[in-house]
Amino acid sequence: MSIKLDHRLLYLRVIEKIKSDIDDGVYKEGEKLPSEFELSKQLGVSRATLREALRILEDENIVIRKHGVGTFINARPPFTSGIEELYSVTEMIARAGMIPTSEVLSSEMVQPTERDRERFQLGPDELVYRIERIRLAGDVPVVYCVDKIPSHYIKNEEQFTSSTSLFDALEKELGRRVTHAVTHIEPRIDPKIAEQLHTDQPLLALRQTHYDELDRSVLFSANYFRADKFDFHVIRKRV
Repeated sequence: MSIKLDHRLLYLRVIEKIKSDIDDGVYKEGEKLPSEFELSKQLGVSRATLREALRILEDENIVIRKHGVGTFINARPPFTSGIEELYSVTEMIARAGMIPTSEVLSSEMVQPTERDRERFQLGPDELVYRIERIRLAGDVPVVYCVDKIPSHYIKNEEQFTSSTSLFDALEKELGRRVTHAVTHIEPRIDPKIAEQLHTDQPLLALRQTHYDELDRSVLFSANYFRADKFDFHVIRKRV
């Protein structure tokens, strides 16, 4: 059906129409869209306008364009969360109805960086406990985690290597409940981590310092999420 009666920019109308058709089930996940010629004819727009709309939809990971093959509806990430909501990786996987597990790659006491000393307000001889893990949803690796905890909090290392959630371990072992975090988000291309997660796509890195109810920093996490599995969003208000 032509969309020319709508008075907004044509490519924006095409984007909204395709998104609406996906929501209404006209197009299913993984389904191939009609050819550019057919789709531009259906919508009553030029192929140049359609290509601009498809380019933006590809940037938003809503469609995948395969050269010489066609354009396909991308599968939606199974894990989604508001970035203003603080959930552990374990909780995010469980909320999606999947079983969270961990593969511990390493765990050891290490010398802190200058940033660690500042972050945790460490004394001159204090160490940090560093644990590196792959987080899985069922048997699918979805997050690569590097976590640091001040050594004076560690009474029983096994509690932290055996627990799926470090949030739970901190609360049970230390009585420290994580209540908030300061988060920095950045795209990341790291072939070694991507290989561990069985993906060739860019990663979404969340670097977070976690605090307890008394505003004490108790945990630093560098989590590398598969962008095809996780969707983070935020509600922004004009001030």
